Amino acid sequence: MPNTAAHEREMEILRLLDVQSKVTVADLSIRFTTSPVTIRKDLETLERQRLLRRIRGGAVRTDCGDEGAFEMRLRHRAEMKRAIAREAMRLVRDGDAIALDCSTTCYYLAELLRVRKGLVVVTNGLRAAEVLAGTATVILTGGVLRTSSWSLVGEDADFPVRGGPLARGFFGVRSLSPVHGLLELSSDEAAAKRRLARACRETYALFDSSKANRFALCSFVPADRITGLYTDNGFVEPAAAEWQRRGVPVQRVVFGGAR
Repeated sequence: MPNTAAHEREMEILRLLDVQSKVTVADLSIRFTTSPVTIRKDLETLERQRLLRRIRGGAVRTDCGDEGAFEMRLRHRAEMKRAIAREAMRLVRDGDAIALDCSTTCYYLAELLRVRKGLVVVTNGLRAAEVLAGTATVILTGGVLRTSSWSLVGEDADFPVRGGPLARGFFGVRSLSPVHGLLELSSDEAAAKRRLARACRETYALFDSSKANRFALCSFVPADRITGLYTDNGFVEPAAAEWQRRGVPVQRVVFGGAR
């Protein structure tokens, strides 16, 4: 991941800590193709925000950093995510029954959906549930609380679906592939999203274009079950064309800050 901006590196470090609890300066230097001095500065910045604790040769996760990890992702490319959410909002009508995951883009979609009447929203995202409380009927999935994303995750994440499947579901991604579909890094996160997606007639991915080439391990929606992609104009034309050849429409929101 050469030439990765400092903010991107910091978020990636937090994601790695969420999965493996510990990172080393040497490994991060190789991963980001940058100097150990730069990595140490990144760790110092995150430690000042109480998002991790530095140790000899690296850093470890801290309990107080969990909420900060979500808040940091929420602020990153916020206006772009809001623009994507505004476009996806057009799919939701008064009275719909839908699914939202715990992603930050779906959080912004939840904010916009407060103007819709009679919604039923099934979600594993506690922040999205909080936003919609009082304006929609909110059903939380079961599962184990993962505080870094304020989500309910794992194979035990379950909920009753009565009266038929949900009309459509909206999901953020760690990465995506025309071969493997929508992807997450955490197996627990993927398991919860997989169960949620199976309850939906239609499934949509909402993501900023920086997610296109990231590493991820766990598929939660196969490519042939994706109804559409909502992203920004930084998602390059060859990638969009590949998805469209596979029958998946791509809606690219024009946003001047896209790269």
